Amino acid sequence: MPRRKQKQLSDDKVTAADVITFIEQTCFVPEGKFVGKKLELADWQKDLIRLVYDNPYGPTRRAIISMGRKNSKTTLAACLLLAHLCGPPAKSKPNSQLYSAAQSRDQAAIIFAAASRMIRLNPALARTVTIQETAKSLVCSELGTRYRALSADSTTAHGLSPSFIVHDELGQVRGPRSALYEVLESGVGAQENPLSIVISTQAATDSDLLSVLIDDAMAGNDLHTVVKLYTASADLDPFDEATIRLANPAFGTFLNAREVLAMAADAKRMPAREAEYRNLILNQRVEPTNMFVSPGVWKSCGESPGSLDGLTLYAGLDLSEVADLTALVLIGWRDGKWRVVPTFWLPSEGLSEKATTDRLPYDLWRAQGYLQTTPGRTVSYEHVADHLRGLFRHYNIAKIGFDRWNMRHFLPWLFKAGLSEQFVKDHFVEFGQGMQSMSPALRDLEQVLLEGQIAHGDHPVLSMCAANTVIAVDDAGNRKPSKKRSVGRIDGMVALAMAIGVAPLKAEPVIDVQALIG
Repeated sequence: MPRRKQKQLSDDKVTAADVITFIEQTCFVPEGKFVGKKLELADWQKDLIRLVYDNPYGPTRRAIISMGRKNSKTTLAACLLLAHLCGPPAKSKPNSQLYSAAQSRDQAAIIFAAASRMIRLNPALARTVTIQETAKSLVCSELGTRYRALSADSTTAHGLSPSFIVHDELGQVRGPRSALYEVLESGVGAQENPLSIVISTQAATDSDLLSVLIDDAMAGNDLHTVVKLYTASADLDPFDEATIRLANPAFGTFLNAREVLAMAADAKRMPAREAEYRNLILNQRVEPTNMFVSPGVWKSCGESPGSLDGLTLYAGLDLSEVADLTALVLIGWRDGKWRVVPTFWLPSEGLSEKATTDRLPYDLWRAQGYLQTTPGRTVSYEHVADHLRGLFRHYNIAKIGFDRWNMRHFLPWLFKAGLSEQFVKDHFVEFGQGMQSMSPALRDLEQVLLEGQIAHGDHPVLSMCAANTVIAVDDAGNRKPSKKRSVGRIDGMVALAMAIGVAPLKAEPVIDVQALIG
């Protein structure tokens, strides 16, 4: 390279100091209690910018920044975007194409919205940059630079030639590949010194795309890739404030410390929330599954249920496959609590062998009256149907939620037991086992457990099911009990969730008519 040209490139090199100065002189806080005030970067944010723009090994090709949620990642990404749109990096690279990429349209719009608010808050920026709301695009005509927000369902990502990319929340990608990521990364080939910034909370597993990128960067395989990972080690107390701070550099400033500590307290009391807490707050790689209820919370609801006589009852029926546990759970509201009375069945033949296999005292539970057995080597649906007929005669059972999977085999036995087709139609409610039905039922069950509005009497079989219950969580946060991931039988908790699901959200209060008259 001719010496004169080499000097020119050196003079044009953008440093971290240039970017920091631009941000603090140009950008305003886009939201929150300090909205509209000049943005002052925290020391850790300046360190991140230095990591990216002052790489001693040459221009940074890819920067990976990972931390817990709500640490102002979006604001920082929007600031860097504006710097490349109309700041020092843009002046050294006019006519550049800039993009932010996310897995959903809503997520893709977040950085665009933050940058747009910053532009509107600064009249000088507003005169320089044109906001195109419909296209989720920003244009600096003076420098010819253009930015657009893209999502994974975009059909126009091919043929792009980006010089600057923000991959927002790449941790949401499941598996090692993302079509949008690959299209954008492969499109930078025509650019000199392109820069990609990945800014995200960690993915759930080692095999997910973000994890693969982080592990490769941490191994130092590419000196033009830099990484900063704020995370808490799994062997530390996950609920301690010092642990939380390791993954959250903005704790106590941009990040509301009180809210985070409240989330920690919830996760500590309800293990069903611990996996999500570890992933989103402690920035750990954690599968979104965990125990549904902690032993302490379950034990605190161990009051004897007492009699169900005179109560309006609701129930859940989890019919087993051939030789597995069948569970019926009745609940009735009295004195501010759901009174819980379960019944469990197993086949009588092979009970001792099953107790050995499952490492559970089925024989003892049968002797104590906590477990019923039916004749033969399979659970007799006829026996269960006869039991239900007796319950309907003795109690006021309004609704029974059931899983339709085995119900087609059970229905003939209900009719044989003397229940009419119309009676079954009026009292039995099909209850799906997927996220749509189970997620709201689990939410309501979790609420009454936390508020101490359950009285289950420490029934040993139901308590065993509660201790085993692990939930599966989808990307939208919906939940369901997972028999596949649970360590043992959970049929009783599935039946309890269905009972809560078919019961009214709040029991009707008993009105003392005489007191009203008096």
